[in-house]
Amino acid sequence: MTPFSTSRRNEILIFIGFLSMYLLAVVGNLIIIALICGVPQLHTPMYFFLCNLSSVDVIYVSAIIPKMLSIMLTEDKEISFHGCLTQLSFFIFCGNAEIYILTSMAYDRYLAVCSPLHYFFIMTRRVCIITAISYMFVSALNSLIFTFMVSNLSFCNSHQINHFFCEILQLMALTSSDTKSMNIIISIEDICVVTTSLMFILTSYLRIISTILKIRSSGEQLKAFSSCSSHIITVLLFYGPSIFMYMKPESEQSKEQDKILSMFYVAVVPMLNPFVYSLRNKEVLGAARKMIKVISIRVTNK
Repeated sequence: MTPFSTSRRNEILIFIGFLSMYLLAVVGNLIIIALICGVPQLHTPMYFFLCNLSSVDVIYVSAIIPKMLSIMLTEDKEISFHGCLTQLSFFIFCGNAEIYILTSMAYDRYLAVCSPLHYFFIMTRRVCIITAISYMFVSALNSLIFTFMVSNLSFCNSHQINHFFCEILQLMALTSSDTKSMNIIISIEDICVVTTSLMFILTSYLRIISTILKIRSSGEQLKAFSSCSSHIITVLLFYGPSIFMYMKPESEQSKEQDKILSMFYVAVVPMLNPFVYSLRNKEVLGAARKMIKVISIRVTNK
């Protein structure tokens, strides 16, 4: 793999940047998971899906960034074929799972704002668990199918991946096999999964905004908007680079630009999610203070 075509000095700066993002992403998301699991007041559907999102983000960054850091540190740019397939499978699984989680969170916010009286009757613990199992299963199945298809491709011409991880389009560009069927499947999936989920999220928020504007109290309007703002920011951060990356015309592709876009949704978004959901959320901040207080009391008693 050839992560970045730059000087050794710049590589060190990139290494420090990626290491910082990786540590912030892992620690930040693990704190979110610990808070949601440990504080009863956060045992709600919205935080259940947020816990799922944080778990997927930890897997996402851990599947890709450590190998890239190892390459930049040791200058050993080789990755085994099976290692590449493993990285690809986790990348596809996490990308798909994140789409389904964000869609589920949009539906959760839609019910909370537009049908508050029916919210807890619809979003029961059983429904949340079944939803989570369903999208994790579909994501895993999708990952296995694409990984199997890539494993059957022939790589006779070149073994050099001009990227910092085993990304499916880069692998398809290297193969000497016919990839027309794979391109068709990817296009269909873009329409069926990415576009459909994005349309569902946009429709949900149009209904939410319409409902909020009907509320007479400005204080209640602000409260309703604030309950959705973190999710809106996360959706924009995730879908923006992803759509631009995979749906732009092939002729306009720039390898270095693709790396920057990939870096954004692979490293930057998982790093920012904990800050988006904690700094803008009084419940999470309150839960953090409560947990710190409990830990400090236990430490003092010892």
